[in-house]
Amino acid sequence: MFVLWGMTAVRAAWDAGGVQRRRAPFPVTRAAVCGPVAVHAYVEKDLMIACSPPVPAVEPTARPAGDEGLARADERVLFTEGHHFTLAAPQDLEVVAAAATGPLSVILQVTKRCNFDCSFCSETLQEPDPTLAALERVRDNLAGVPRVFLSGGEPLLRRDLVDIVDMFAGTVIGLPTNATRGLQLAHGLAGKVAFVNVGLEGPRATTNRVRGDYDKVMTGIRAFQHAGLPLSLSAVVYRSTLTALPFTLQIADVLDAGKLKLIMPLRKGNALDLADSEFLTVEEATAAFERLAELRTAYGWRPAVRLTAWTPDTEGHMIVISPRGLASAWPVYDAPDLLEPLGSLLDEPIAEIWTRYRFKRNHYAKYLGRSIRAVSRAGRPPSTRRPLRIAHA
Repeated sequence: MFVLWGMTAVRAAWDAGGVQRRRAPFPVTRAAVCGPVAVHAYVEKDLMIACSPPVPAVEPTARPAGDEGLARADERVLFTEGHHFTLAAPQDLEVVAAAATGPLSVILQVTKRCNFDCSFCSETLQEPDPTLAALERVRDNLAGVPRVFLSGGEPLLRRDLVDIVDMFAGTVIGLPTNATRGLQLAHGLAGKVAFVNVGLEGPRATTNRVRGDYDKVMTGIRAFQHAGLPLSLSAVVYRSTLTALPFTLQIADVLDAGKLKLIMPLRKGNALDLADSEFLTVEEATAAFERLAELRTAYGWRPAVRLTAWTPDTEGHMIVISPRGLASAWPVYDAPDLLEPLGSLLDEPIAEIWTRYRFKRNHYAKYLGRSIRAVSRAGRPPSTRRPLRIAHA
């Protein structure tokens, strides 16, 4: 698993040629292993920074006098083989969230383009793709964030996606995708992302109806697996897809996925055309999760399972960054388009935007599994990769 420590703030990352991109007030050393590469860093006292393979090794420099206390491994947060965060030891969530000066995770939309037309899709309004220069500016202003989802639209439609992934080396990179361009890009992504998160609603007929071409998705998944990319699945849950959920989890188990993430649709974009009967109540969703957890135990399925329902405790928990660099809290139930603007990552660092973000507790509660239904991964890890330790606060 990924282990995040509480130390002092990092503002350093290195490109493939060893060029320093961001400077740290304290030394950055690489001490734990991500594949063949060792990683470790000092971070500020609030749950900031991380790393992702591959990161070139750099030589440590002398630590400032009086800095001995920064190396304590207290207040740990883990990034697990189930591809989610968890606290290593019991801690008060209110204290953790109040002390944080930045998020655990953000979603960066590198495109709005997509080759599917999912029936639940909320991202139907198009924007131009951000340039690499704009993404570099956003990356610099995200320094210290442990995990970045390079999202869409469909991010694999960008022919320069591997360059973007390389740009974000030094963070835990999640890649949400429909996998349809997996054959073209899996090899170039190998060893560079923490996991790919593939949307799949279960059996062929269900996925075809809800999302898109099941066979193209599975072809891409096989390419990801052949390249050694860790895998998780996500499924949007309708009332009409409840009977498919056990098959979805069994597919996740056969694929050795780290987790299966279950998401309720929101009334935005294409989902505005869904019948009212497709939307589950929180109670119905919870009951479905409990039934699935029972089947998971009965049949020995291993993937972690996480269900996010839309309640006051999950409102606004995501920070989404648009292709224009605009950060917003999402979903904010009474906000236009469910987005509450926070500022531009082209103009200011995430620490400044964080001060205006009013859903800090919900953010940490969700990503630490406190406000959602969750069961951890069982049995052996989903791959034989060695653990990656990441600096943290």
